[in-house]
Amino acid sequence: MAEYFRPIVQTDIARPSEAQRLACGWGWFSRVEVLSRTRAPRVIAARDLDGADLALLIAPRAPIAGITMDRPRVMGILNVTPDSFSDGGQHNSVTKALAGARGMQGADILDIGGESTRPGAAFVPEDEEIERTAPVIAALREGGVTQTISIDTRKAAVAAAALQAGANLVNDVSGFTFDPALADHCAAQSTPVCVMHAQGDPATMQQDPQYDDVLLDVYDFLSAQIEMLVARGIPKTRIIADPGIGFGKTLQHNLSLLARLSLFHGLGVPILLGASRKRFIGTIGRAEAAQDRMPGSLAVALAALKHGTQIVRVHDLPETVQAIALWRAAMAGCADG
Repeated sequence: MAEYFRPIVQTDIARPSEAQRLACGWGWFSRVEVLSRTRAPRVIAARDLDGADLALLIAPRAPIAGITMDRPRVMGILNVTPDSFSDGGQHNSVTKALAGARGMQGADILDIGGESTRPGAAFVPEDEEIERTAPVIAALREGGVTQTISIDTRKAAVAAAALQAGANLVNDVSGFTFDPALADHCAAQSTPVCVMHAQGDPATMQQDPQYDDVLLDVYDFLSAQIEMLVARGIPKTRIIADPGIGFGKTLQHNLSLLARLSLFHGLGVPILLGASRKRFIGTIGRAEAAQDRMPGSLAVALAALKHGTQIVRVHDLPETVQAIALWRAAMAGCADG
């Protein structure tokens, strides 16, 4: 019987002597929730975990593309598309994209996407996606941008062009299921990757998503894909995992994942959460327009940090950076967080 171990993460300044530090980050835990497909959840002491299971939770996460994972990191979204759900058309030229990047000071990563992945979005041919993304990445580098640049794509040819232009991370929303050549290219180039869960493709993913157990199904998918990537030559030290909020998931599926997000630390890699401005935030927060969902997006990002999530992917960059700085200071009781 397979069991899954979710650290119950705390950030309080009063930390018990027996508590374990989560992934050498800002959270700690002394209790673990044990989950299973056949038994009700139960809580045990962290000291009762098997040594190998505990080691996965407490081991430091290696730097990714030069970024350490000992404090919260922010990925800024820069979609160079005409039809993305929140910022479509805002950055769909080199000039507009450069202006958008200048407004993302404080981002640890800039995530450049040339194919909309909103529900119902149409497929974009790879040559068109390259034409949208590679010149922007090259211009960013020529303009002095030194941050990590991620290419948000599921196609090997697009990734290759982006890496040649100056990107240094590949973020695949298909979880490396769309283009078999993508994993091999990333392995050959020693490129760090983010593997995300999605059920279906953007055109169909929200029609009727179904799971036996959304939390454990997503975990099992990510675990299997990480094993596949390692077998293809990408070490775990260069892998990030993303549970894929909103990608083939209902509002309740999203909330189930968010409530037990710390489970994914058991994968042994950094966690990325991309929930910014998504529809469930508008539904719960009563904000129909995506641009009006900033307060709800901040709330979800801070909730993710409470689970020890290392990276949050966001549209509202300055507001998120400020919120995280204040959250860290308030939790630590000092301005240095």
